[in-house]
Amino acid sequence: MKPKKHIDINCPAVFRGLWENKCRYKVLYGGRGSGKTHQVAEYLVVNSLLQKEKILCTREIQRSIKESVHAVLVSKINALGLDKYFTVTENKISNIAGSEFIFAGLRMNIDSIKSIEGISKCWIEEAQSVSRKSLDILRPTIRAKDSEIIITFNPEREQDPVWQDFIINTPDSAYVQKVNYYDNPFFPDDLEKERKECFDKNQDDYKWIWLGELRKISDAQIFKNIFEVREFETLENARFFHGADWGYANDPTALIRCYIHEGCLYIDQEVCELHVELDDLPKLFNRITTAKKWPTYGDSARPDIIKYMQRKGYHIRKADKWSGSIEQGIGYIRNFEKVIIHPRCENTIDEFKKYSWKQDRNTNEILPVPEDKFNHCIDALRYALYKKIKRTDK
Repeated sequence: MKPKKHIDINCPAVFRGLWENKCRYKVLYGGRGSGKTHQVAEYLVVNSLLQKEKILCTREIQRSIKESVHAVLVSKINALGLDKYFTVTENKISNIAGSEFIFAGLRMNIDSIKSIEGISKCWIEEAQSVSRKSLDILRPTIRAKDSEIIITFNPEREQDPVWQDFIINTPDSAYVQKVNYYDNPFFPDDLEKERKECFDKNQDDYKWIWLGELRKISDAQIFKNIFEVREFETLENARFFHGADWGYANDPTALIRCYIHEGCLYIDQEVCELHVELDDLPKLFNRITTAKKWPTYGDSARPDIIKYMQRKGYHIRKADKWSGSIEQGIGYIRNFEKVIIHPRCENTIDEFKKYSWKQDRNTNEILPVPEDKFNHCIDALRYALYKKIKRTDK
């Protein structure tokens, strides 16, 4: 069977530059529902049949193939009726033109990626999360003749490396296109419903999620200007604090490790997963290297889980709750000179960005009551520091 030389596609006008521009960097950014992921998948699938390609599909962290664009590419192959030309395995995609798709996370595989020869196209998905270190190493690694680096992302912060490198300081050899939901002729009805609901609820969130604007730091954000994300070496003689929040239904189970040094709180390890069975808790906990050596304080609402973990050899105790314990815990964390979070603690970082005070729906007045969401890792952090928080209800 010979490779196809002509494939019919239906490309919206806003994405034609992806096909027509001959440049090293192709950057598509904007809000949810724009179709940029599907358009890049189509571009790569089609080009991989027209000529031999070695395509790296990457993102900052990829713990499994499910977190990659593998499923999107397979869906696009089938939608275009090209499945007979491709061989799809769990971790790889190849075709009769000799092209292959490789999937790898940057943070854990950057050295092995550097050694891959002949990468002709590299797709960086969710590029807003890519670290400075990963981006600086990856860019010169893609060096085959006429190679392309394709970048897709939803903007988040102005200081994100991808924003600085490609939006603020756009290279000469770059095609940059902002795309939003209104550019997508295939925008689905279910997303339209979500879009309208978001528009009615919160204009700041709407502009960020749907219009691709940088995320605005709201005055309601509880840890606004309190934390920073950066890599650091954990102290060898650190006194660790561990805290656990138990998952219910669709809430995750979270375990946090932190320590205090020179007036700052350092968070260096986390685990946070949905639908963890009781028998699997020890395996989850053991992903934090000191979980069995140091004391852990857990949510007192589940004494049965605490007793189970004690029988498994963990030094775990209950963290009592009292009227005002959440607010006092928040106050204790806010009193640190700075909370420094390691980039690998993705869920904790996300919660520190989103955890907010309630607002009056009619007046937008900020109320002294925290929203009960985006707080599983933060609750675990409060439990970790339980003995440090001064109880004032007695």
